[in-house]
Amino acid sequence: METSVSVIDKPGTAAAVASPCAAAKGRPREFCVDAALAAALRVFWTKGYEGASLTDLTDAMGITRPSLYAAFGNKESLFNKALDLYEEEKLAYTRAALDAPTARGVAERFLRGGLANQTCADEPKGCLGVISAVACGAEAESIRAAVVERRRSAHRALVDRFARAKMEGDLPDHVDVEGLTSYLIAIMQGMAVQASSGASCTELARLIETSMAVWPSA
Repeated sequence: METSVSVIDKPGTAAAVASPCAAAKGRPREFCVDAALAAALRVFWTKGYEGASLTDLTDAMGITRPSLYAAFGNKESLFNKALDLYEEEKLAYTRAALDAPTARGVAERFLRGGLANQTCADEPKGCLGVISAVACGAEAESIRAAVVERRRSAHRALVDRFARAKMEGDLPDHVDVEGLTSYLIAIMQGMAVQASSGASCTELARLIETSMAVWPSA
C-alpha cells in the first residue's frame, strides 16, 4: 500500500500533482513516499551512492531537501531504504532460486534471474549493490560495509543450500560449497559490471551457458 507524508513539495512537480490526497488550500501538499523512494532507487541504481547528488535525488523525487530529510533522514538513510526496496522487489529471484529442487536449478535460476534484472529494458543496467560497492570511496565506507554485509547474507544462504544438496547426493562429495558459491557470485558480479558497460543480454547469456556446461554433477 502506498503511504504519503505531509511536506512541502516543489510547485508543479509530479509528486505534488499526483498526490492521492488533495491538500486543503494553505496547507502543505502531500507526496507519495513509496513513489519518491522508487524514484530515489532509480537514481542510486543509475549513478551509485556517491555519484547521486542531493539535487539529482530531489529532482527525481519531486521534493525539496527539507522534505527529503523529514521523510527519509539523510542521504545514507535514504540509500539504505532504497536498498531495502531493491532487495524486496528486484532481488526476489534470489529467494525463488533457493527453492529449486536441484543445486543446478538453484544456480541457473540465480544467474538467469540476475541477468534479467541487470538487463531489463525498463530499468537501469547492472546491479545496485555492485555499482555502489565498487564506486564508494573512503568517505562512504559505511555504505560499502552495508552492501558487503547484505552480500554476505546472500552468500551464506547459497552455501547452506549447496551444503544440503551435497548431503542429499545432488552434488559430488569433492565439491567445495564455499568455493562453488563464490564462483557463482563472481559470475553474477561480472555480469553486472558488463551490463552496466553496455553488454547485451545475448552476450551475457553465454556466460550462464558456459557456467552450466561445467557445473559439477553427482
